[in-house]
Amino acid sequence: MVDGERKARFHGRVEGDRECAAPGCDAAGEFRAPADHRHRPSFDGPGDWQWLCLDHVRAFNQRYNYFTGMSADEIAAEQRPYAGWERETRAFAGVGADRPPRWADFADPLDAIHARFRGGVAAGAERGDGKPLSSEDRRALNTLGLEIDADRRALRRAYSDLVRRYHPDRNGGDRSHERALGEVIAAYQRLKSTPAFA
Repeated sequence: MVDGERKARFHGRVEGDRECAAPGCDAAGEFRAPADHRHRPSFDGPGDWQWLCLDHVRAFNQRYNYFTGMSADEIAAEQRPYAGWERETRAFAGVGADRPPRWADFADPLDAIHARFRGGVAAGAERGDGKPLSSEDRRALNTLGLEIDADRRALRRAYSDLVRRYHPDRNGGDRSHERALGEVIAAYQRLKSTPAFA
């Protein structure tokens, strides 16, 4: 077996000049394992490790039990789905890069990626308040004849003006503008629930 194949065959193999930590074993210690059953790495450091050969690390893994010595309450606390999430973490520094958009503001992840890497809402077109608009939102704004920085009042005004213009009741029963009316209603329904107009 070629060295590259041997190395890639087992995940976690670290070659070096270490001997297996198991008593009486003179094989190479190529696999890292916790030094004791209560080993829990923390932010203070990696903790104590031992290096074992393949056979001894397999035996170690078979008998290893993370919960050994814990009470039922401690085990339940460790198994909570949100264990560890209650700790506050520090934010990444924003030095040298612009702030990414909030994923919650987008229905489509591709729109969030577009907003992140294309300079905001669209190349050269950002809202003054920094609230994102998807490509569908921009199309809806065009349908209503609104600028990118329109507010909720302008949205309602444009909607009511266009509904009056296209509604058959205001045009003597002329139904030739029904399609445009449907587009205006759909655009308004979409925009009124977006973060930019909430």
